[in-house]
Amino acid sequence: MDSIQKILSESDTSKVIGGAAVTLTTVGALTYYMMSKPQPIKLALDLNNQSVEVEPGVRISAYLTKDSELMEYLYEDSKTLYESFQRGIRVSDNGNCLGSRSSPNKEYQWLSYKQVYEQALNIGAGLINLGLKPGQETFIGIYSSNRKEWTITEQGCNTYSLVTVPLYDTLGSSACHYIINHTNITTLICDKCSKAELILQDTKNIKCLKHMIVIEKITDKVKELAKQGNIHLHQFTDIQENGKSHPVDPVLPKPDDLATICYTSGTTGDPKGVMLTHKNLVSNISAIIAHVKSNFEITPNDVHLSYLPLAHMFERGMQLLLFMHGAQIGFFQGDIKLLTDDLQALRPTIFPTVPRLLNRMHQKVLNGVKNSKLKSCLLNWGLQSKSKEIQSGIIRRTSIWDKILFSKIQNLLGGRIKMIITGSAPLSEEVLNFARCAFGCIVVEGYGQTEATAGITFNIPGETVPGHCGGPLMCNKVKLIDVPEMDYYASKGSGEILAKGHNIFQGYYKEPEKTADTIDKDGWVHTGDIGTWLPNGCLKIVDRKKNIFKLAQGEYIASEKIENIYQRSPYVTQVFLEGNSLKSCVMAVVVLDEEYMSQWSNNNNNNNMTDEDIKQVVLKDMIRCGKEAQLKGFEQVKDIYIHSEQFSVENGLLTPTFKNKRPALHKQFKKEIEELYNKLDD
Repeated sequence: MDSIQKILSESDTSKVIGGAAVTLTTVGALTYYMMSKPQPIKLALDLNNQSVEVEPGVRISAYLTKDSELMEYLYEDSKTLYESFQRGIRVSDNGNCLGSRSSPNKEYQWLSYKQVYEQALNIGAGLINLGLKPGQETFIGIYSSNRKEWTITEQGCNTYSLVTVPLYDTLGSSACHYIINHTNITTLICDKCSKAELILQDTKNIKCLKHMIVIEKITDKVKELAKQGNIHLHQFTDIQENGKSHPVDPVLPKPDDLATICYTSGTTGDPKGVMLTHKNLVSNISAIIAHVKSNFEITPNDVHLSYLPLAHMFERGMQLLLFMHGAQIGFFQGDIKLLTDDLQALRPTIFPTVPRLLNRMHQKVLNGVKNSKLKSCLLNWGLQSKSKEIQSGIIRRTSIWDKILFSKIQNLLGGRIKMIITGSAPLSEEVLNFARCAFGCIVVEGYGQTEATAGITFNIPGETVPGHCGGPLMCNKVKLIDVPEMDYYASKGSGEILAKGHNIFQGYYKEPEKTADTIDKDGWVHTGDIGTWLPNGCLKIVDRKKNIFKLAQGEYIASEKIENIYQRSPYVTQVFLEGNSLKSCVMAVVVLDEEYMSQWSNNNNNNNMTDEDIKQVVLKDMIRCGKEAQLKGFEQVKDIYIHSEQFSVENGLLTPTFKNKRPALHKQFKKEIEELYNKLDD
């Protein structure tokens, strides 16, 4: 995720700590601290026993008993996405639902729950009036950033049992075209003309597309491209007006009906369409609500800022959670640079985020105090004091340390955050502790993947031990299986993570072979992640089975694919790509082609070049190869370490089939890779 200016600027972080020395001398500090100390939160579950074994190797949430059924839904009146929104109308008493604003100096303007439903009925009916058939056979493409029209369209689709298929920018144009063809989308909704142009520039390869609906004002260029491609072009508001003038009776979905196909680009090759039903989503979000309910009651007064991509299930799940309780969702302005301004205007109470953002906030605070021993001492003292409270189950924003140190950090997010939810990649223990102390709120970490809707395991609010992602959710079972080639064995508490339950996807759309590779005959989804059971019954992610890993922002890296691309550089003969899930970029160990380097040096009279000069030449050419192969920005290596000895079977760095022996390479170059990251942080 891109930087958030106010949070990440040096000037702000210095202000956070600045002046603390004077304030700390207040005579009544200790008295204030003791008198304002609240009682610990009450836990509904023993933190030392968060899962139970129901059969050999299979564990479920300790909230359940061995005879319990896995959770399908929490509320009797919320078994589909449609019913969940209707519940929101009732429990909110038609309160605020969706909010937005057009510029930083404007207040948020709100639509009530009933107003959103009316607009959803209109857009749904308008789609049907285009000649689309209500039901599971009709897929609606949505290519838009987060905004109220996205959510209104989704609710309209839910009302008529239509299936949503989100597209997003990081897929790339070729993948977007592939998805349109793969799902035979006839109707696509775009927010901006730039996205419409991207699709319309290649209409000869997407002959299934018949209608394009644009939310913002349609330009002459888009009109011309649509005409050339024989695509019917519509303004979003016109479709709504048509639906209002010609209403259509709702065709309501059933729990087992398909709700969405979410394409994931987590592996090499074409993206795969993850098929998720209404039951998949409702069971997963119901389990998360039940998991936190004892210490965090969600009400219509809760507010959420929608900025994480709606094309991903993390944000879709968050919205469902809020709708079930009649809570409020405000949208960011669409510009990540204005996110802090949106946070301060909206003042959310629930804040889902990704580790990369918390990592950078933490680093900027450290950078803001590193040149002052007094400020560093105060920060460490404050963190230690609040850490002790957290260990005792006390979570608050009213301590002396909040007043003199952390309130400015809290106010950057609006000042009333009650819960931070982080996922998509692991969060370091240091950063997790910092977030819990600095924000004075519940911070929970979850683990999951799109194939399990969103979550598989989840922290309990009030958890004091960092370094894990909680116990199983009540909607699924979890077990580990042996991965002997990596020396992981379930009998020793480690192995590949498998999950089974109501949240597990229905398969990859039109991909039976890939589905069979992921879901076994007994219904267990094989995640490809390696986990370890801790003594407290929680799961810790320790490795990845395949040569694919996540960066801190949640993006997948297919290391072997990228290594092969970089080996196209004439300077390079071998590459080992390494990523750290606590970082947002990748590094590489490179072995140079000695023959080419010698020839290049002689031809260019470069005998006097330094090692650093040579490294920069090689790095520049590797980036060139990456660009030619259309690698995304996060896939491009940020720095390299040049190693003088070839990887070989003899030195243990290659397999007998001459592939990179990753565990050995990781161990061999761990120090060098860490130094590259440290240099980047500095």
